Amino acid sequence: PVLPRPCTFPVKLWLLVNSPWVRSVRWDSRGEGLFIDQRLFEQELLAVGPSAAGKEELFKTKNFGSIVRQLNLYGFHKLTVNPASGAVGSSPMPATVGGETSYADGPLHHFWNPHFRFDRPDLLIKIKRLTKANKRKLDAGLEVTSRLPDDLQH
Repeated sequence: PVLPRPCTFPVKLWLLVNSPWVRSVRWDSRGEGLFIDQRLFEQELLAVGPSAAGKEELFKTKNFGSIVRQLNLYGFHKLTVNPASGAVGSSPMPATVGGETSYADGPLHHFWNPHFRFDRPDLLIKIKRLTKANKRKLDAGLEVTSRLPDDLQH
């Protein structure tokens, strides 16, 4: 089987949301979803040159739309944000319209994946990129395998 690169997109995202130096990505109040402040994310993590993320380029893009595309490819669902409270309903439901509100510097996006949790890095192994080959395997009822980077294995 083909193994993922040591630092896949979900692992990078999990490390970012847990980093004390990154302000643009944070957990929701239940630690079951993440909020991304689009403008701050663009400045902090997609801008050219050294940033809060360090000197090394984290993502191969400078386009926020490409980040949203990656989230979708890895099975994240956009949730509707309540503009009054910045919170979502009691159960996560994919957004049908809108899904963002003004927060801090710009639009606030809320994403959810059943295997992306504050205290469960072990679940990251269950997040699969939805490639055509993986989709065929899942549709056929087969398991799609992956592995965690060495630094997240117990």
